[in-house]
Amino acid sequence: MDASLRSIGLPLARHHLFLCPGPECCSSPEGSSSWLHLKLRLKELGIPALRTKAACLRVCGNGPILLIYPDGIWYERMTPERIDRVLQEHLIQGHPVAEWIIARHPLS
Repeated sequence: MDASLRSIGLPLARHHLFLCPGPECCSSPEGSSSWLHLKLRLKELGIPALRTKAACLRVCGNGPILLIYPDGIWYERMTPERIDRVLQEHLIQGHPVAEWIIARHPLS
C-alpha cells in the first residue's frame, strides 16, 4: 500500500465521514465550527475513520449535513454537540442516532 494512503489511516479506517459545512445549508461560521470539532474529536477519541469536507452534498437545508459510509446514514443539523453524540453512539457503540437521521442508503 502506498505510504500516503497509510499516512491517512486507510488500513485501519472502518468509516468515512463526509461533512458539508455550507454555506447553502448553514452559516459559514456554524459549518466551520462543526468541521473543526469533527477533526478534533476523531483524533481525541482515536476513532479509526476517514473524514472529508464536502463542498456540497446536494441536500441544502438543515445543515451542516454529515454522511457516514459504509452505513449510508445521513444526519442533519450537526452542531459540535450533536457530532459528539454521533461519534459516541454511532461510531463507537454501533447505534445510529435515529432522531437526526434524514436518510439511510448503505453501500453493500
